Amino acid sequence: MYDKPRFLPAGDRALFMELGDSIEEECNAVIRGIVDFICEANIKGIEEAVPTYRSILVYYDPFVMNFYETVKTMEMIYKRINIKFIKKGSVVEIPVLYGGDAGPDLPFVAKHARLTEDEVIEIHCSRDYLIYMLGFIPGFTYLGGMDERIATPRLERPRERIPAGSVGIAEKQTAIYSIDSPGGWRIIGLTPVKLYDPDREQPILPRVGDSIRFRAITREGFDEIKRRVEEGTYQPEVIRGEEE
Repeated sequence: MYDKPRFLPAGDRALFMELGDSIEEECNAVIRGIVDFICEANIKGIEEAVPTYRSILVYYDPFVMNFYETVKTMEMIYKRINIKFIKKGSVVEIPVLYGGDAGPDLPFVAKHARLTEDEVIEIHCSRDYLIYMLGFIPGFTYLGGMDERIATPRLERPRERIPAGSVGIAEKQTAIYSIDSPGGWRIIGLTPVKLYDPDREQPILPRVGDSIRFRAITREGFDEIKRRVEEGTYQPEVIRGEEE
């Protein structure tokens, strides 16, 4: 359950609007509804709204409105949001090659969970994961809803380089690395799908509010999809569209 909004200054032209202290789907839905309203209403003075799990970073033009005026505007928007009418995103299928060189930490995750590697893969592919937020690099997906049976601690020492497309687990969360990056998540697989491509019309593939469903593939399937991705002929399957 989310709280009444709290407002905190963030420099001389931004503020945080906080709605809770935990990762909750209902709270995140309200966050998305507020951000969508701001984008559609084109409110004079508000330059950008960046959603997180349970808060929004709002950038405003200090020559148009001050902190207190921005707070009043955000309070007004909050009161107008009805969670029943917040759009559901799409469910996008992401193919993943699990284990081996593609998922070097799969054996550790299985041992920690007292499961077989196949059982970990089956559990990981058994549900849809809401994209709560994007960061710390372009397109990095913070996903909610992972089965706690496969929750695993982070690496004690982060790796200097994790390849783009790596699928990882850290505590009770799972995520996909969108570009090569350092990181401390336990890597269990690799997708050939490019979540971030600066040359693409839509550079960042995942969107906050969409969900991801993982599908296990073979090495041959991985190579085939990778070839199509490089040719520009591959599009991930959308299982459920926005209109449904």
